[in-house]
Formats: sequence, C-alpha cells, structure tokens
Amino acid sequence: MANTADIRRGLFLKYEGALLQVEFFQHVKPGKGAAFVRTKLRNVITGEIIERTFHADEQLETAQVDRKNATFQYQEGTTYIFMDPDTYDQYQVSEEVLGQARWYLDENTPYDVVFHEGRAVAVEPPTTVVREVVDTEPSMKQDTSGVTMKPARISSGLEVQVPLFCAVGDKIKIDTRTGDYLGRIDERASASSP
Repeated sequence: MANTADIRRGLFLKYEGALLQVEFFQHVKPGKGAAFVRTKLRNVITGEIIERTFHADEQLETAQVDRKNATFQYQEGTTYIFMDPDTYDQYQVSEEVLGQARWYLDENTPYDVVFHEGRAVAVEPPTTVVREVVDTEPSMKQDTSGVTMKPARISSGLEVQVPLFCAVGDKIKIDTRTGDYLGRIDERASASSP
C-alpha cells in the first residue's frame, strides 16, 4: 500500500481491477480545502489513458513488478521482440504495452522490460537519447536564442519541437519521459575532445 505522497512517474498501481502506470502527476494544495493529486494513468493492458484525482489521505494499492534487462531485437507488425542476453529468452511486447517507448528503440540496445505476474507490461528506455533530425524546415542561423520552436522528425517518426537553428542531420538530445528537446549535440566538439 502507498499514499498519495508516494505517487511518482512510472509507479504501477492496482486500481479498480486494472493495472495502471502513472504517466503524469501533480500535487495540488489549494488555498482552501484539502490537498490532492491529479494524475494521468495508463492502463498497461489496453494503453488507455485515464485522468484521476486522489485525495491527500487516500491509500493506493501498488503492484508488484519485476524488471529484466533485455535487448531489443526487431519489430514484427505491432509486436516488438526483446531478448534476455543471458538466457536468450525472447519476450513479445505489444505496441499498446510499449506506449511512447516505441519512439526510442534501437536494435541490439538494452532496455528494462517490466513484468507483472509473468507478463510484460512496460518497457523503460533510458531517460535521455540522442537522435538525428531527418526532416524539418530549413534552419534559420540568425535565431540562436532557442526560444522559438519548430517541428522536427526523427528516424522513428516521432515529432519533436526544436529551436529554429536545428537542421536536417543535426543530432539532438531528447528526454524520453516527456519527448522534449534538451539540446543539440555538436559532433565536432565531441570528436576533437580526448
């Protein structure tokens, strides 16, 4: 059991007969009245997102999950295949279960696959990834502030908002929790450093 102070992104809960994962939470303490927590919860079986508000003193049932390190192998339709590098066991994960993590997969790269009662219920990518911009409007060199943004597409098809100075071929750092642009990677600087 947990209370609302324990709510954090990625927490698995059993609620109203469903297995849910916290996608977003916000603790709110109004001027009048009791504190509460707003949440967006993803049903790990169906992929459906529900919004739920919990009172500050409400008790929640947490779900017992196990994490296994597994390497992404390939995609077969809407199923993604991961393999345990030690036992060579293969795990099939549906697109609904994978959720937003599907945008950040690389073949032969390790990820944490989360299991509940023997079934894969989530895949956790690293917190940040570096990806190449494959499509965006031409860059505007004069705007170096990074305040004005434009859409850019990475190779997986994900659209990310980037500053106007970003161009096709640039490598950018992305926060996998939010899908937000974190910065541009200058390969010349990293190649010249020891």
